[in-house]
Amino acid sequence: MTDTGLPASIAAAWGVLPPSRGPKRALSLDRIVTAAVAVADADGLDALSMSRVAGELGTSAMSLYRYVSAKDELLTLMTDAIFVDAAAVTSPDWRPALTELAWGCLRAYRAHPWAVRIPISGPPVTPHQLRWLETGLAALSPTPLTAAEKMSALLLLSGIARNDATLAHDLGNPGDLMPTYAQTLRQILPPQDFPHLLSILTTDVMTQDDHPDVEFAWSLARILDGLAALIEAKSGQ
Repeated sequence: MTDTGLPASIAAAWGVLPPSRGPKRALSLDRIVTAAVAVADADGLDALSMSRVAGELGTSAMSLYRYVSAKDELLTLMTDAIFVDAAAVTSPDWRPALTELAWGCLRAYRAHPWAVRIPISGPPVTPHQLRWLETGLAALSPTPLTAAEKMSALLLLSGIARNDATLAHDLGNPGDLMPTYAQTLRQILPPQDFPHLLSILTTDVMTQDDHPDVEFAWSLARILDGLAALIEAKSGQ
């Protein structure tokens, strides 16, 4: 077997470890990751520990270390698990396909908001995240974009989804956030120094909070507009 250089648990997620000998084990890597995701969904990352996951599975923490040698590895596998459906696309054309990928990424983060609290320590090496990347590259393959441009475009899409989910997680459900913010600005801004910002306050931009999908849809469309312009320009060269 080729040495992947990956931790054993990550290699196991790819199915590249040799089968274990002896009696069939009661646990599995999938069961451990599923239980860990359930703990984080219910009580957040602060509640996650190897002993808590082991308790959910009716076993000891030490038995988990036969499958996952460190909590950081478990977090990596948990993050990958939430992307199991994120790469599902229905269109062969690059723009609708990338639109579906971006929304799939956002839905994964929204369903499991704890995932945005896990630091990004490097490029993805796990199956579902790399399937998302592969699907995006396949959608862009007919375009004249360079390899670097394709990768940068997909990094931008995943970044905007994570950023949107992070903001939603941080802000929670504050109620009338924007109207309250607008009122605060009216009270503190000197008109002679902030004429343009105060002119915005005379419009209906801050009279109510937008639906969470509105800003993301607008930002995503502008990114794809820019990508479309680049593709068109390179096609005419």
